[in-house]
Amino acid sequence: MTHSTPATDGPTRPDGAAYSVAKGEDEWRVELNPSEYHVLREAGTEAPFVGEYTDTKTEGIYRCRACNAELFRSDTKFDSHCGWPSFYSPLAKDSVVYIEDRSLGSVRTEVRCAACGGHLGHVFEGEGYGTPTDLRYCINSISMTLEPVSPPH
Repeated sequence: MTHSTPATDGPTRPDGAAYSVAKGEDEWRVELNPSEYHVLREAGTEAPFVGEYTDTKTEGIYRCRACNAELFRSDTKFDSHCGWPSFYSPLAKDSVVYIEDRSLGSVRTEVRCAACGGHLGHVFEGEGYGTPTDLRYCINSISMTLEPVSPPH
């Protein structure tokens, strides 16, 4: 069984609608560096504890690195100590789409950008973090950019 990736799944969302930002893989390869392409288009994972946003406390909006769509707000980010940035809720319910992921011999829920289909990470439920949603969106830093609320002084 082949693993589902944004690169292999094409320009169609799981609900059958087209992604609003649709580009060919050659175009994505030009726009993204090799590490970004690997995570965002091939559903790779960056190493834990090395991502730019793992420990940041900067207030702002996290956007998709591939298409600039708004994904998460810093006020939903929390310290999970898992090695990747963690959020308990996306910015809006339609900011992300969910894909069943059976790639590692278990069932997980992959999270992708709803605008371009870029792989962001996974969401986990029931881990006991005490967040308002009991969800942990475990997101690769390399999949995002951070737009600070106000420029740092």
